[in-house]
Amino acid sequence: MLHAMSRTRIAATLTAAAVITTALTPAASAAPDRPTHEVRLLGERIVPNDLVFQGTTVGGLSSIDYDPRTGGYVFICDDRSAMQAARFYTAKFDVGAKGVGPVTFTGTHPFRRPDGTTYPPLAENDPSRPQNERTVDPEELRADPWTGDYFWSQEGERTATTLIDPSIRRAGRDGAYVRDLPLPANEKMIPGAGPRQNLAIEGLTFAGLGSLIASSVEGPMLQDGPDATPEHGGLDRITVQSRFGPVLAQYAYPEEKVFAAPNPPGAFATTGISSLLAADPVDPSKFLVMERSFVTGVGNKLRIYEMDTKGATNVLGVKSLAGAKNVKPVRKRLVADLADFPLSTLSTVDNVEGMTWGPRLPSGERTLVLVSDNNFSATQVTQLIALAIR
Repeated sequence: MLHAMSRTRIAATLTAAAVITTALTPAASAAPDRPTHEVRLLGERIVPNDLVFQGTTVGGLSSIDYDPRTGGYVFICDDRSAMQAARFYTAKFDVGAKGVGPVTFTGTHPFRRPDGTTYPPLAENDPSRPQNERTVDPEELRADPWTGDYFWSQEGERTATTLIDPSIRRAGRDGAYVRDLPLPANEKMIPGAGPRQNLAIEGLTFAGLGSLIASSVEGPMLQDGPDATPEHGGLDRITVQSRFGPVLAQYAYPEEKVFAAPNPPGAFATTGISSLLAADPVDPSKFLVMERSFVTGVGNKLRIYEMDTKGATNVLGVKSLAGAKNVKPVRKRLVADLADFPLSTLSTVDNVEGMTWGPRLPSGERTLVLVSDNNFSATQVTQLIALAIR
């Protein structure tokens, strides 16, 4: 027999699913060049490089989420167990009209495999082990609004000799393994199809009052057409599934073209989705999407868009987005371009990868808190940025 709370949660899931599966009327996808929201910079805070906390090196902070159970924040670290075991951090700091206060780290835990051991580095990966025991590439973590557990995404691996599927995993607050969520078949690593190397599942967020989980691949999958270049953008997939597992829908997301040509020509340049965040805790159709770009010889560019899935085609059954007919991508509109704000890293906006909602200001504005991944590099920074959005 279902408890009253269980019935309420399942009802929320079914209601949100109904909104998703019926929103299939045509919609435009063009995004304006200028922000459509009133956004201002509140302030920033730099965390020192090479900070040592509880025997670990703080860095590689690839995501941030507000944790209502503690009033603090939780960060995922994208160290692939190369320096220390793959892990996450908890911290406290104030966010308000005066910006970001001093950061105090309060804890760290490694992610653990089902047998309780930590994940191995890539060089020690054992391909004979089950999928959930192999090496991981952590990217985004969200605190579960229902249980307080942590759900986290990791990108897997694709090389000439190694194929490791990405995953969305649930962990206890101490990092203990709970379970994997099922993935759509098209997001698994197989020869010639699935996510590109280092462009797999990265963005992750709860939606529909916690009844749904939405995730995004960072770039176009192999079967969905070419990756973005300075000449053209690409089509990524946004997946929405029940928190209990079943996949409900996928949507085509039109990412921007790479913002500049690399110097020297032919050098590395990329753009993609690095973070996904529900724009509203109730509405399961609106999300903030962080598009992060890097161009050799030029630097980074960071833009945040609001995406709306209403009216977009459910492409879960579409084998390839390349040349697919009668597919309407999601609508998007620009919320903020970090180049518009007087950051200390203005000349080279850093590698910002994560975002979460912070407290609401007395003015009624919402705060959006961002974090940059310093890649454990002496030439980059771990930067917390607070924006106010009206």
